Amino acid sequence: MPRTAVFFHAHPDDEALLTAGTMAMLAAEGHRVVLVVATAGERGLAEMEKGEALGEARMRELYKSAAALGCARVVCLDYGDSGLSPSGGVAEERPDNAFIDADSEEAAKALAAVLDEERADLLTIYDPAGGYGHPDHVQVHRVGRRAAQIAGTPIVLEATVNRDPLIRALRLAGRFYRFPPEFDLRTFESAYTAGDQITHRVNVRKYAWQKRASMSAHVSQASGGDGDRTLAVLLKIPGPLYRLVFGTEWYVRRDLPPGTRLRHPFDEAP
Repeated sequence: MPRTAVFFHAHPDDEALLTAGTMAMLAAEGHRVVLVVATAGERGLAEMEKGEALGEARMRELYKSAAALGCARVVCLDYGDSGLSPSGGVAEERPDNAFIDADSEEAAKALAAVLDEERADLLTIYDPAGGYGHPDHVQVHRVGRRAAQIAGTPIVLEATVNRDPLIRALRLAGRFYRFPPEFDLRTFESAYTAGDQITHRVNVRKYAWQKRASMSAHVSQASGGDGDRTLAVLLKIPGPLYRLVFGTEWYVRRDLPPGTRLRHPFDEAP
């Protein structure tokens, strides 16, 4: 029986990195996939001037990504991109409607309205640390969890990364590719989630080309500054290695017991 899954992300391109394979898989299986972003990402990395023009460009890229993944609907909650400080924390200069400054209850009600309208069976958010700690990602966790409570959405999955094989894979990739200056492997040693906490390991190798197409859609985030950004470098990884690195997507479902190992977002513990 077809179900509805809502994927909640902070900015355009976040879906490409963390959940694109799962989204493509569910769409191919006949489920309704809805992509919601909190912001248009108007303060992201790009050669064009930050602001409205960048936000419009990134939303166009988001729709292109969503089409590649088979999404039925795209929604932007229209909060401002909070940005990052040079140290990776909350930026001092940010818009008045920055997502990080939003009232969590009001933002949760806005997302819950989408969940209600869609009669969502599943919502994905981020882990409590927001993966690598971006303030907007942490807010996605808080807002998303509360929205699921308001709407009564039965399944909440925290999209994350199993940092154990990720570190090994990135070290291997580093032998062949020169990562950009802002990429620091050490940050992954405390980011995301340890393998023993993960409940869902979803094999998405069959949908690697859709995931790669989703990444490729976000051209504004592939360059800027002194050269290629992380997204551009990842897209240069050859197909077999790409499927190895990005062939699994990981989630944590907090209402399941530790040690649960499931293979599909809608699977229940035995």
